[in-house]
Amino acid sequence: MNTNTKTFIKLGAIMMALSVALGAFGAHGLKKIIEHDMLTIYQTGIQYQFYHSLGLILIGLISTLQIEQNKIKLAGWTMFAGIILFSGSLYILSITGIKIIGVITPIGGVAFILSWIFLYRSFKTI
Repeated sequence: MNTNTKTFIKLGAIMMALSVALGAFGAHGLKKIIEHDMLTIYQTGIQYQFYHSLGLILIGLISTLQIEQNKIKLAGWTMFAGIILFSGSLYILSITGIKIIGVITPIGGVAFILSWIFLYRSFKTI
């Protein structure tokens, strides 16, 4: 098992656990504290974190194939950055109401898009 496999499966598993914990916190802890529209923003962060955490696990599994390891590594770290930037900014925005944080969210979205492109490109030589 290569380093990329271990790294991205473990990172994906941790991010999945956090998705569940943060989702439960939002559903039970924040529901009575923040406005409905802010809770919807928070839930969008959870949703994207969940999907892309699975994506990290997928990248870890795919890294076992004969692919370009540098590109798969780039895909994994870019996806992780997307989770931090996209979902993280939505969590902060929804809890604090500081709207300027929302300028970070599209950067995270671009990171998600790039990560999927890098994943595709890792198969170019096969």
